[in-house]
Amino acid sequence: MTANLKDLPQIEALLSQPSIAALSQGFSRAETRAALRSVIADLRAALLSTDPPAALPDFAGADFAASVAQRIAAARAPSLRPVINATGIIIHTNLGRARLAPQAIAALAAAGADASNLELDLETGKRGSRHAHVERLIRELTGAEAAVVVNNCAAAVLLSLMATAGGRNVVASRGELIEIGGSFRLPDVIAQSGAQLREVGTTNKTRVADYANAIDDNTAVLLKSHTSNFRIVGFTAAPDRQALARLARERRVILMEDLGSGVLVDLTPFGLSDEPVVADVLKAGVDLVMFSGDKLLGGPQAGIIAGRQDIVAELKAHPLMRALRIDKLSLAALEATLRLYRAPHDPLQEVPVLRMLSAPQETVAARAAALAERLAAAGVTDIGTEATSARVGGGTLPEQDLPSVALSLRLEGFTAAALSAALRRGRPPVIGRIAQDRLLLDLRSVEDDELPLIADAFAAILR
Repeated sequence: MTANLKDLPQIEALLSQPSIAALSQGFSRAETRAALRSVIADLRAALLSTDPPAALPDFAGADFAASVAQRIAAARAPSLRPVINATGIIIHTNLGRARLAPQAIAALAAAGADASNLELDLETGKRGSRHAHVERLIRELTGAEAAVVVNNCAAAVLLSLMATAGGRNVVASRGELIEIGGSFRLPDVIAQSGAQLREVGTTNKTRVADYANAIDDNTAVLLKSHTSNFRIVGFTAAPDRQALARLARERRVILMEDLGSGVLVDLTPFGLSDEPVVADVLKAGVDLVMFSGDKLLGGPQAGIIAGRQDIVAELKAHPLMRALRIDKLSLAALEATLRLYRAPHDPLQEVPVLRMLSAPQETVAARAAALAERLAAAGVTDIGTEATSARVGGGTLPEQDLPSVALSLRLEGFTAAALSAALRRGRPPVIGRIAQDRLLLDLRSVEDDELPLIADAFAAILR
């Protein structure tokens, strides 16, 4: 039966029907009303867009009530959900950056489920410091005299500058005045700290003499920033850390470095050569380094500050520390992650980010073959295999690719965009990338236990 707009019932009339009234009891009247409005709006749009007009459902029937219940359930579904990252970008900012190791997840759950000694010294029975839970580990793994942790790396930079250079000058190279995600710029962070930026050098060349000439009685900090999210090539020059460290000691100023990502193990055996190891940076004479917890470290979001004991003590005592301090769940996950860097653990196998980065190409290819077999069994017939280039991601190691393998897929009746959208709506959503009207699923950023979930997602679409 075809219908017109006048045949659409009023919301209040629908709410009085027994099947819909039962939904109001099971959920709430407000949720039921909102779902009805959404369903009626869709029906109105269908009537206006089809010729002849579309048929309307039986508004008193069980099927209509079920469709409203589904709409309510969809509105109630969690907004933040697990997804399968098949993009080939391992530390994907839009997809939550680093995956946590099982040990970190267990520690996080335990800290959330029970009371804990977050700020209680169990030996003395007196108030303790939350920083003590990870400081010893950070010192051990980096060689730093002291360490403290805040909620992210931008906060670490802000706190470090505010505590040491407020009202004074910070000298930084023009080639290192970086912008990170969300349009946050280092000069703006320096300004917010209350310090004055003194730019030296040029975009492509800065020398030790440029820093030396800029230092005066009002200079507090020489700030070096690792350009982890871009690269300047060609006619370039930058002073090494040892030279800057000597200058800082001679002129009695602090040398800080914002490492951005920060890595605790050498990645050069895997072809990733531009990321300095935190311990090497401190050994070169840098007084204070700041780096992230949820990038190459492979832990939760955190801003880790490590270096000289006297400087770290100032940071711990600063009033801003309470506003920026790390929460107990992230702290528990960070401690568990850091422990995976100590023997007998192997961080390259137990920290998911490092395991994906270091996986041999043969392992990735075998995973692709296993997924292709599962997809074929689910009914997918157009399956190809391509050599691809994966990325580290997270603003880390630009233009340094990792060899990878992807499945190239097409389903009859679907464009690549439509297939991608259908997979995003699945449970769990599967996120790939599109190339030449085919969907690519890159297997370097996929775990083995996710393969059956991907196959189930395709089977659901085919059904």
